Amino acid sequence: MSNLSVFLDADAIFAGSAAPTAHSASHIILRLGEMTLIDCVTSTQAITEVERNLADKLPSKLSEFQLIVSRSLRVVSDPELEELCQYKGQADPKDLPILVAAVREKCSSLLTFNIRHYHPSAATITIQRPGEFVRTVRAILSQIRT
Repeated sequence: MSNLSVFLDADAIFAGSAAPTAHSASHIILRLGEMTLIDCVTSTQAITEVERNLADKLPSKLSEFQLIVSRSLRVVSDPELEELCQYKGQADPKDLPILVAAVREKCSSLLTFNIRHYHPSAATITIQRPGEFVRTVRAILSQIRT
């Protein structure tokens, strides 16, 4: 059985990397990825954005971020232009590569705080905030009886 794959947008990775406590939803998701309980996927574009934002706002977190990336995330290439064309209009233009990469990698969810930026057609992928995803996982786990 393969792990559940979720795609993390840059804002979710930033929040998990810069989290003041280990109890933030984004941090929990990254820890689940580190433990290989879920497959946390992101793209080169998202990593570049997080690095830029951390360098500007929290440079002391950059080395911790690199460790998180190596332990928790599977980084995939950004989509090619022809891949983007078939999804035109399903996300804000700057976020379209994120959506396409998530769909291409067959992720069940795209985790972001900017859910209004994404409007995929049909049920190709679920767009969720990190907290909503963690609540869903907790609900599923509470149903498991040993």
